[in-house]
Amino acid sequence: MGMHVAVVGAGIMGLSTAWALARRGHRVSVYDQHAVPNPLGSSVDQHRLIRHAYGAEGGYTDMVDEAYGAWERLWADLGQRLYEPTGTLCIGSIEDTAWLHESAATLAERGRAVRWLSGAALAAEFPLIEARGIREAFHLETGGVLLAGRIVELLAHHLPGRNVTIHPHAAVLDLDPATATIRLADRSVVRADALVVAAGPWVPRLVPELAGRAVPSRQVLTYLTMPEGLRAAWAKHPMVLDIDPDCGFYLVPPVAGTGMKIGDHRFTLAGDPDRDREAGLEEAERIWAFGRARLADPDRYSIASAATCFYTCEKDERFVVEPLDGAGASGGRAWVMTGFSGHGFKFGPVLGERMAAALENPDLGPTLTSWAAGRQPVPRDQ
Repeated sequence: MGMHVAVVGAGIMGLSTAWALARRGHRVSVYDQHAVPNPLGSSVDQHRLIRHAYGAEGGYTDMVDEAYGAWERLWADLGQRLYEPTGTLCIGSIEDTAWLHESAATLAERGRAVRWLSGAALAAEFPLIEARGIREAFHLETGGVLLAGRIVELLAHHLPGRNVTIHPHAAVLDLDPATATIRLADRSVVRADALVVAAGPWVPRLVPELAGRAVPSRQVLTYLTMPEGLRAAWAKHPMVLDIDPDCGFYLVPPVAGTGMKIGDHRFTLAGDPDRDREAGLEEAERIWAFGRARLADPDRYSIASAATCFYTCEKDERFVVEPLDGAGASGGRAWVMTGFSGHGFKFGPVLGERMAAALENPDLGPTLTSWAAGRQPVPRDQ
């Protein structure tokens, strides 16, 4: 007999978990404090990246292959593939190229060879990138763009009627892990067989013991106006990653009619997700300053718009997927999913599948927690 699972948060983690549970025959109720998709949610932006380059983090590198498999299962259910392959161009400045070499070594151990590019080769093959100031670079055939906002919207339309009920504008005031119970802003109480809290930057408010460990981080994303005639070339360009500790610049190409986006990989570890939402021009220009140094003929580009997005960060950028304190009376069936640090979207469906398996079998819980933190493999039969 199936469970009734209450899920708090209708971003990619909450909806992916609902999808996975419904496929296994369980009934799911999803609650979000705003509309669904939530325009303030961490998952609702034009795009998110999926890529194999992960520095020395072999656990997350391996997880990417599993993520691709889960996305294929989701595409089959949705009847639509909201993904554009681009490949991955990783560049390193003169100051620091350690991340490049760690990524290449980790990939080589897994039989994935990267193609190293000299400065001259980089300039010849990718002329839209400014090769000066780049010490080393490599290209990887895999990687691409997930059309994030469209994915969340399609999931929100697909799931209702398939054992999933979505409750927008249903803020959760507090919860009781021991009884898998939540209390809503209208004072109504929902009692379920299991509970999953996947509320993005609002998690620390609902789970106070995570305050200081899962920290909201206000990030500014900047969209660019491209030179006339270059949209088609950029739409075929690989994503660009420069994970320099002093820069952290990344570029998302304008695939499938989206905008061209640049961002700063560094975290602010500050901000109130309910209030600090306006992106100022100075903030956008600060992000653009990093981008200017990496684009050929940068004066032909300009800032089109800027937006804020709140990540939730764990100090080592390790995902926090674990039972809630006091969940013993519910059979280990009260969990939190948080700390995805801006790079969790790509893992939404596979994390949802593993979460569903652990709710069915609490013995899988410790393995799930360690695997989600990038520290060990998870058995394939989960």
